[in-house]
Amino acid sequence: MGRWIHRRRLCTRLRRRYCRTHILRILCMAGALILGRRLGYGKVPMEPHNVPMVVLGASILWFGWFGFNAGSQVMVDGVTVSAWVVTNLATGVSAVTWLLMSWAHTGKPSIVGAATGAVAGLVAITPASGWVGPMAAIIIGTAAGTICYASVAFKNARKWDDALDVWGVHGMGGLTGAILTGTLASPHIWDTGDGIEGMEQQGISILGAIISVAYAFSVTLVILKVMDLVWPGGIRVTPKEEEIGLDLAQHGERAYVNE
Repeated sequence: MGRWIHRRRLCTRLRRRYCRTHILRILCMAGALILGRRLGYGKVPMEPHNVPMVVLGASILWFGWFGFNAGSQVMVDGVTVSAWVVTNLATGVSAVTWLLMSWAHTGKPSIVGAATGAVAGLVAITPASGWVGPMAAIIIGTAAGTICYASVAFKNARKWDDALDVWGVHGMGGLTGAILTGTLASPHIWDTGDGIEGMEQQGISILGAIISVAYAFSVTLVILKVMDLVWPGGIRVTPKEEEIGLDLAQHGERAYVNE
C-alpha cells in the first residue's frame, strides 16, 4: 500500500512539474519583447525552412510524448492505458481543430498548422492525461486548437516576433490544460483520495496557473533588463551579425556549405 501511495504521488509530481514548464513558456514572450523584432520581420518572407522536416519532427514528438504521459505511471495498468488513449485523442482533435481554424481564417488548410495544432494538443493534455477520460480529452483538444490558434493570430496581429510561437502554443496550451484539468478531472479515472473536487479544485488550478505566470514573467523581465544593462553591447547581437547569421557570427560555422 505504501508503494502505491508513493508511486501515485510521484506520477502526480511528474505531470504537474511538466505542466508548469509549459505554462512558464509564456515568459518566452518577455524575451521577445525585450529583444525586439528580427531584421525584416513583416517585410520579407520568413517561412518554415523545411515543411517535410516540420511534419517529421511533430510526428516523432507525438510518438515520444507517450513515453511521458503514459510512462509517468511507472507501471502498466488502467491509468497508463487511459493516459495513452487521451493523449493520442486530444492531440488528433487539436491538430484537426487548428487545421479547420486555419482553413476558415486564411482560406487554405496548412499541414504546418496541423503539426502545430498537434503540439498544442500534446501540451494541453499533459497535466490532465492521468485524470480525464476520452470525452474530456476531446474537449481539451478542441480548446487547445482553438485557443492556441487564436493566441498565435493575436500575436501576429500585434507583430510580436515569437519565431517559434512558444507563447501561443506551449504557454497558452499549458495554461489551457492546467485550468481544464481541474474542470474535467474524473475520480472514475483516478481518485486522488485528497477530498478536493469541483469548484475548489478548479480554483486551485486557476490560482496556481496565475501565480506561476505572474511570478515567472515579472522575474524574467527583470533578469533580462539587468542582463541588457550589464552585458557589453546589450543582449541583442548587432544588425551586421544578425544579417550575417548567428551560426557564422556567434559560432564560426555554417549549417549549409555550398561549394
